[in-house]
Amino acid sequence: MNRRLPPATRWLLHRAVGAVLVLWGAASLTFLVLHLVPGDPVTTLLGASATDSAALRQEILREYRLDDPLAVQYAAFLARLATGDLGSSYQQQQPVSLIIGEQLGDTAQLSLSALVLLVAGALVAAAATAGRRRRVRGAVSGAELVAVSTPAFWLGIVLLTLFSFRLNLFPVAGAGDWRSLVLPVVTLAVPFGSLLAQVLREGMEAALHQPFALTARSRGLSGTALRLRHALRHAAVPAVTLSGWLAGGLLGGTVLVETVFARPGPGRVALDAISNRDIPVVVGLVLLSAAVYLVVNALADLLCLWADPRLRSPA
Repeated sequence: MNRRLPPATRWLLHRAVGAVLVLWGAASLTFLVLHLVPGDPVTTLLGASATDSAALRQEILREYRLDDPLAVQYAAFLARLATGDLGSSYQQQQPVSLIIGEQLGDTAQLSLSALVLLVAGALVAAAATAGRRRRVRGAVSGAELVAVSTPAFWLGIVLLTLFSFRLNLFPVAGAGDWRSLVLPVVTLAVPFGSLLAQVLREGMEAALHQPFALTARSRGLSGTALRLRHALRHAAVPAVTLSGWLAGGLLGGTVLVETVFARPGPGRVALDAISNRDIPVVVGLVLLSAAVYLVVNALADLLCLWADPRLRSPA
């Protein structure tokens, strides 16, 4: 039956089933871990309330069904997720979708700006150094290795110290105009862009030693045109495959960057929710991360099919 479906339909069906399983697994694992770690969610709900009493605690237990067996709570949790209901925050007493939605704008701006910068920087660095002298490649590769090995929080602190505290060129914290975005974007883009540049350069170096490169040179194609029109496309497949990991790294990096630069966003919300055992918020953020990861990997597969026609042939 499956073989009778068109290839595009099979691909979409496979992706849909995989997405459901990934989201279910991520939500279930987060739910179980947060329920099994020591702590009392009722205390989180009460907060600093001075009316903490046995009657009030029992009322909260009944309202949120926290006194039900874990299996019953898990079944109710999955039933809510199936309808798109992420629940309400224990701490803020607001819908989780609203809490996350209010923070997405700043984080999307930061992540997309960093993605544009790291991709552009990686393309320029790889195209300018692939096939060049060994000293040039070695110097650039060494600098990239240092950048990849540098922790994001340490790089952010160094940039703050130099450009904000000493030179007073950029604001120290917050999310105001474009100036407040420069240092966080650079902090997030430099390590990942350096890694992407290394992968692109290795792919381009391998492509430049293929027979088609010799044929292109014999036809009078310049070195720059050969690198940009042919070698770069061959190197794009492993680089695009890396994009799934880059997406996860960018999401994790935003947590540190938003903390270092005191920017609003889901990163800071996640830290507060985890420390306070605000289970609905943590689950919502995990599902958001998983959804972004799935979308990025789907787009990466499509880009790989475009870059390498050999992948389009049926198995």
